Amino acid sequence: MKETKMCTHLSGGRLNVAILQETMRKELLNLLQLCEGKKVTIWDEWLAGPVGLVAQYSLLKEHEVADMFPLRPGSLPTISVNHIIFIARPKLALMDLVADYILSLRAKQSTPVEFHLFFVPRKSELCEKHLKNRGVIANLSIQEFKCDIFPVDSDVMSLELQNDFRENYLEGDPTCLYNSAQALRTIQQLYGIIPRVYGKGPAAKQVWDLLCRLNKEEQGTSPRGASTSCIDQLLLLDRAIDFTSILCTQLNYEGLIDELYGIKNSTATFPVQKFLSPDEANPEVTAGEKKRIILNSGEELFAELRDCNFTAVGAALSKKARIIKTQLDERHNEKSVQEIKQFVSRLPQMLANKQSLAVHTAIAEYIKETTDSFEFHDTLQCEEDFLNCIDNEKVCPFIEDLIAQQAPLTKILRLICLQCVTGSGLKPKVLEYYKRELVQVYGLNTWLTLCNLEKVGLLKPQTGTRQYAVLRKTLRLTVDDSDLDAKEKSYLSSKYVPLTVRLSEHIAKNKGWTGIADVLGSLPGPMLDELQSLQPRMIRRNSISSENSSSIENPRVVLVFFIGGCTYHEISALRSISQQEESNVEFVVLTTKLINGNTFIETLVEAE
Repeated sequence: MKETKMCTHLSGGRLNVAILQETMRKELLNLLQLCEGKKVTIWDEWLAGPVGLVAQYSLLKEHEVADMFPLRPGSLPTISVNHIIFIARPKLALMDLVADYILSLRAKQSTPVEFHLFFVPRKSELCEKHLKNRGVIANLSIQEFKCDIFPVDSDVMSLELQNDFRENYLEGDPTCLYNSAQALRTIQQLYGIIPRVYGKGPAAKQVWDLLCRLNKEEQGTSPRGASTSCIDQLLLLDRAIDFTSILCTQLNYEGLIDELYGIKNSTATFPVQKFLSPDEANPEVTAGEKKRIILNSGEELFAELRDCNFTAVGAALSKKARIIKTQLDERHNEKSVQEIKQFVSRLPQMLANKQSLAVHTAIAEYIKETTDSFEFHDTLQCEEDFLNCIDNEKVCPFIEDLIAQQAPLTKILRLICLQCVTGSGLKPKVLEYYKRELVQVYGLNTWLTLCNLEKVGLLKPQTGTRQYAVLRKTLRLTVDDSDLDAKEKSYLSSKYVPLTVRLSEHIAKNKGWTGIADVLGSLPGPMLDELQSLQPRMIRRNSISSENSSSIENPRVVLVFFIGGCTYHEISALRSISQQEESNVEFVVLTTKLINGNTFIETLVEAE
């Protein structure tokens, strides 16, 4: 039953993401069926969560998976099974762990056992050679579990690449770009060839070129996929064109949960205290306990709250509480037998709504503890000043204080980088001052992190052009409440609109880069505007006769692919634009990874 429910919330959008989930699930189950009999799976720890979005453990148990273990240093207990299956990404460090396990198990297992290795998403010659050098390849049956994309929600899919931005921009490893191109090919095989492709940034161009090459290699010149597509346009966006949107604190409900508690594979973990009733609460027992909450559109209340500005969440919860109370109080009214039967049939849903309300009230209380603090407000004020180009050319006193207090390094680097990208660089004296202070307070290792940030373009000395200031005015990236009309107030969860969202909105409205091509010239990398095929629906929609009837047609579906990661704030803003009355577009998000400012900066920090 769990599996069916999972699919239900994935099939809620114009693009049926449940098809993707079903395809990947079948792929995994077919591989498991190759290993007849009782089996144990040993998972690459990074993959265990994402693959859970495709097939839960309950389903694997039905296919004779007796147990699951993480792939980490150490030894397994003695297990009596026919097959041991390793499921891992093609990484050399993981291959060493696989080899260690095989050698130790081979030495102590008395009964014969077969070893299998499923590479996700594809095998690598380098890894196979490494296994050969370790002397275990002869004992190993190798397969590919071609799971490129994981379904997160009805309008969100992710490749869940661990360090894609770091690997591409810092280490010069383009594997993530190849994986991105392969993912797009999977999308086109499932949903049809996307007629129109737009893009901006170096990585966007590289992914498009790779996709074209893969299509040609596969079958001559034409890409494989249905002739009519469920997706009308593809927009490829390189994360490097818009760092500002990641570095700001997200203020929508889902974004704040991710900022403060982290959301991994649609699940967030909180301290357990506020979820217990007064009778259950025992400070000594519950001190270290955690509560895991699944967050997706399968839960009606979360679907309503996730895109709201956090300041509106309290009012929304109060309104919901009144509705639930009114519904439950109906039982006291005099009723006929028929009405009582109807009430009883609705009771399970009402009680589920009441439980859901209690959960989100507890989460909101946890978040409010942080958002009510002076430090949080001071951080927001500092960010807002930078976004509005106020005092971003001199040393910021708030950042100085944070350094003096030895605040978390990630938080300080995030603010310095925001000051840098909104000022189109820092004045050399200011940059040197920050570097000196950070190294003196946080140690010499910080110097390596600062070098990393410079290499990817997050820290740099100021040059002549002020590209952020120009983009801010031209594309209305920052807005005051007084400037907003009622439409915009309903979908903006903060006073800053991500550049990526403004570009997506422009593409959807204007069907191209017309009008902003000059402004975008200041951003890194080329612009893309390509035609893949003349899809029948597309031709009909663009014909003169259909111009006036576009509002009653099915909305156009635009797939926005964030190469390098995407935040929940960006997803929320795109959703909200789709929900406007006059909007005739639905955005679906594909990303290499779901990130926030902290997780993004942490991937660039050099370990001790």
